[in-house]
Amino acid sequence: MFIEVVKSKIHRVTVTEANLNYIGSITIDQDLLDAANLIPNEKVSIVNNNNGERLDTYVIPGERGSGVICLNGAAARKVQPGDVVIIMSYAMMDFEEAKHFKPAVIFPDTATNKLL
Repeated sequence: MFIEVVKSKIHRVTVTEANLNYIGSITIDQDLLDAANLIPNEKVSIVNNNNGERLDTYVIPGERGSGVICLNGAAARKVQPGDVVIIMSYAMMDFEEAKHFKPAVIFPDTATNKLL
């Protein structure tokens, strides 16, 4: 049996930009991607702590060290700069493997989106 478990989580980062005039996705600082074990084009779920919105999109790498968290395209309608979001990805794995799997979970500084 396979189950879906949390693989990566960026807990509580602040949206820096919302760009409606873009094809779609979320741009995330490369430092955060590395720390959370996320890769370009990976599907992520986003939860907006300010308004309860939830959405799925894919990752675009942002400038390393910039702190950028930018929702692009239609997703820009669900956030405002300054909103705090949680970003998660999931993986399918064998039930027994999942019992011992440790996700990459990071807790950046919400004021700067930099790693603590």
